[in-house]
Amino acid sequence: MKQAVPRTRLDLDRIRAVRHVIDPRFLDSPLYECDALGRRLGCTVSVKLETANPVRSFKGRGAELVVSGLTGQGRTAAVCASAGNLGQALAWSGRRHGLDVTVVASRSAPAAKLAGMRALGAELELVEGDFETARERAVSIARQRDVRLVEDSLDIETCEGAATIGLELASGTPPFDAVLIALGGGAMATGVGHVLKSLLPAVEVICVQPLGAPAMTRSFHERRVVTTGATDTIADGVAGRYPIPAVLDDLLQVADDAVLVRESSIVAGMRMLLEDAGLVAEPSAALGVAAVLEDRDRFAGRHVATIVCGGNVDLDAYHRWVGTR
Repeated sequence: MKQAVPRTRLDLDRIRAVRHVIDPRFLDSPLYECDALGRRLGCTVSVKLETANPVRSFKGRGAELVVSGLTGQGRTAAVCASAGNLGQALAWSGRRHGLDVTVVASRSAPAAKLAGMRALGAELELVEGDFETARERAVSIARQRDVRLVEDSLDIETCEGAATIGLELASGTPPFDAVLIALGGGAMATGVGHVLKSLLPAVEVICVQPLGAPAMTRSFHERRVVTTGATDTIADGVAGRYPIPAVLDDLLQVADDAVLVRESSIVAGMRMLLEDAGLVAEPSAALGVAAVLEDRDRFAGRHVATIVCGGNVDLDAYHRWVGTR
């Protein structure tokens, strides 16, 4: 029987094709069972490691598509708002392809991410406030300079770039029972979810977000856009307050559940990834482990995959969180 393809903005044939556009350094990232992590969590755990690349996050996949498309149109500049990882990824790809990249970020963003964007050649503008304030400024710059505004999750390239992770997960043997995906703007969740529901519909797609930044999760459960006030989480990469309606529509088609986790569980997840997998993960990348920690019975005896989506951290903050100093 032919499998039903989710009705989203994404296209499976396009996702397969874009692998030829993305720099190979971002593709076929490590995927392996981590026995030590599984023993502590009470289930079989496979890690999909998206930090072993030039920008240490999954964002390089989508950025490659965005930049390739813009330079193919003859564009020479672009602007985005970023908590850090998208900005670094766009700067890296932009430098390779001759695209000038301006990034607007919150002054309170992790210093390591700000330094990374500068080092990769981005023009960096800092604003007081959070990501949403940065986005408003990016919109203004795009209008003033008549350059392309890159919007993570809204721009389909960011989703379909991330979706290539789903192709790699779907080729895993044996298939997973569940895949845990960090949920922020929704590019990775909708992208990976679209592929898994197209190819392996029985796999449970579970999105994970911090209690201190719950907008997209609340929107998922209420099936409408729910905005929130100020965020309060160390997981800066997923701390949006205004879900994008089109992205929420896609998420509702491909996700089975969305859960919220406490800050203490995120920190515990980071510590376990360090101790049991030897991985330095930023807070957003530990959300999957945090979800298992908070609901062990749900995952007991199952085979789960968690996407370690980024490893850009300020070392001082990281050592405070995981207690290594």
